[in-house]
Amino acid sequence: MPPARPRIYIFYNRMEKTETAALEAALYLIPTTLGDTPLERVLPPYNRQVVRALKYFIVEEVRTARRFLKQVDRGIDIEALTFCPMGKHADAALFSRYLEPLRQGEPVGVISEAGCPAVADPGADIVAIAQREGLPVVPLVGPSSILLAVMASGFNGQSFAFYGYLPIEPTARQRRLKQLEARAREERQTQLVIETPYRNAKLFADICAACSPRTRLCVAAGLTTEREWIRTRTVEAWRRSGLPDLHKVPAIFLIY
Repeated sequence: MPPARPRIYIFYNRMEKTETAALEAALYLIPTTLGDTPLERVLPPYNRQVVRALKYFIVEEVRTARRFLKQVDRGIDIEALTFCPMGKHADAALFSRYLEPLRQGEPVGVISEAGCPAVADPGADIVAIAQREGLPVVPLVGPSSILLAVMASGFNGQSFAFYGYLPIEPTARQRRLKQLEARAREERQTQLVIETPYRNAKLFADICAACSPRTRLCVAAGLTTEREWIRTRTVEAWRRSGLPDLHKVPAIFLIY
């Protein structure tokens, strides 16, 4: 039989009317917002219960993780928590040590900068270690910009691929875009790419230059935030309309 899912036990403090939770030991993957979005819009109450019960966190950036936890519950004692960094400047050789509390029976949380940990975000290496050792891993529900963009695009949601950042060198980038367009056409597979927000306009221009006029392009920006903007048009139509000012807005570009 498959192992039972980790359970959460809820205890109520009648004096303070708050909830705390005693968790079974597991690695909890905790999604965060994709921007300045009210937590109740994108995260279920269960996530708050999990966060309140954790003492150990593996995070992409300690400062923003602390701020997120205060959003979850201003009563959390941040100074009583342990944070281990997993961002781009972290020492990957230490990642295995970060799971020592879990090996000793304590639940551990993973938090990235935005969206779901380990999906186009740091965390996959931590999860891989836990899986190799047979430690329980529990993904929590939360916003994924990749899935939200596919949902809103009108493109194939049964076959899609996320490629992240394209090459910086112009010739290599144009060649890569043509390869993605060919795959979208031949395999009917939605192709997703991103760029640093301040380079959105450049990526948009490169796609319009490299792709066929009949190829469809969806631009999904500012997902779940006040600046959310999603449009699907042919490349020919995009060439006529241009792109609005998305200079500092995180965006995903989908080719189909």
